[in-house]
Amino acid sequence: MKYSPRYRLLPTTDQRESLDWTRDIVRQTYNHALHEFNKIPEDAGTLRQRVWQVRDQLPALKDWWTSLKQVWSTVLQKAVERIRDNIQNLGKLKAKGYNVGSLNWKAPREFRSFTYRQSGFELDKKSGPKDRAILQLKKVHGETIDIPVRFHRDLPDHDTIKEVTVKKEPTGAWYASFCIKTDTPDKPDPENIDPDDTVGLDLGIVNFIHDSDGRSVNRLDLSDERECLEREQRSLSRKEYKSNNWEKQRQRVAEVHADMSNKKRDYKHKLAHAYTTAYDAVFVEDLNVKRMLESRQNVRNKAEVGWRDFITILKHHGRKHGCHVVEVEARGTTKECAECGVETAKPLWVREHSCPACGFEIDRDWNAAFNVQQRGWNKLGVVHSEATPAETATAVDALEVSASRVVETGSPCLKESPKATSRQG
Repeated sequence: MKYSPRYRLLPTTDQRESLDWTRDIVRQTYNHALHEFNKIPEDAGTLRQRVWQVRDQLPALKDWWTSLKQVWSTVLQKAVERIRDNIQNLGKLKAKGYNVGSLNWKAPREFRSFTYRQSGFELDKKSGPKDRAILQLKKVHGETIDIPVRFHRDLPDHDTIKEVTVKKEPTGAWYASFCIKTDTPDKPDPENIDPDDTVGLDLGIVNFIHDSDGRSVNRLDLSDERECLEREQRSLSRKEYKSNNWEKQRQRVAEVHADMSNKKRDYKHKLAHAYTTAYDAVFVEDLNVKRMLESRQNVRNKAEVGWRDFITILKHHGRKHGCHVVEVEARGTTKECAECGVETAKPLWVREHSCPACGFEIDRDWNAAFNVQQRGWNKLGVVHSEATPAETATAVDALEVSASRVVETGSPCLKESPKATSRQG
């Protein structure tokens, strides 16, 4: 599988200027290539062939655009090939029902990265102090520069680094992503999976996750960060547009945004790591987030929790750790009784499931997690008894896990057996 861990770069002031110069030249190359690409008729070849026609013009382009000679060749080639990648991504969005247009020229603030492919870079992990490395990049404004890297973790086992993407965030910080190829662990055969080694996840707003083993994981509390963001945005609105003070305050707002995004992403990665290392199969609802965000009810909280982002991260960790991650139909998981299957309508303010047919009572999210697990068994093909998951658990209060406890990768709080669940003999 392809894996792209990201590391913080610590360039000097002169190196920052050189990186910015290179980034802008690559941006102009992309814009020129897009202009040339649009002049080629669609019947002149496939998308790949038309992009290659533009890429083959680069050597002649260097004769009159001398600045291109100060940039590594594969960096320029990758910039042209980005046109093909962007068109393919637009096609995927269109297939999902999004209204997409055509590619536009990139403004300086919209084009933030450039990529070295196979050559032009070298990572030295032995030089420098502890937790530091040196990334050597060739032809950055015509020079070879050595940039310190905050090497907070080692790269996974790999043969070679395929690509290095250097990116400038809106905060002004520079990062490097190393694209490597690692061995994909084998996933266990569904027929050999013990149902006890599986878990169903119900995703919500009040509780971010409620699983079929009785654990309830709270949402990440970002109220303080949100208040800070509002203050900084108010301050930004009072500055003269594009003045020096406005630019400093814009960067401050971007830093608050980045801090919130980093905390949410880190939180989701730790949860995903914990679940995919503790179980052989993880079942999760296939939520139609796009349609949910189009409604008028509680949209801000729905957008902030980031369900689809968590599912994507969960699948990544599933491939990384050899764990099945299966999405199941979400419709009816809350209404359906996990004990007898009878559907009961419940408004959002009703937090307990009480079945009028069999009398089964349990937290509504725990009941939904049982249904997700049952549907996951059937979809994946896990051999299980006809008894429902609810028949093996006692309907009592669930074990609640605070978001503040998820502080380390593979948090023990997600591996220990829930105190609320007991097996009936």
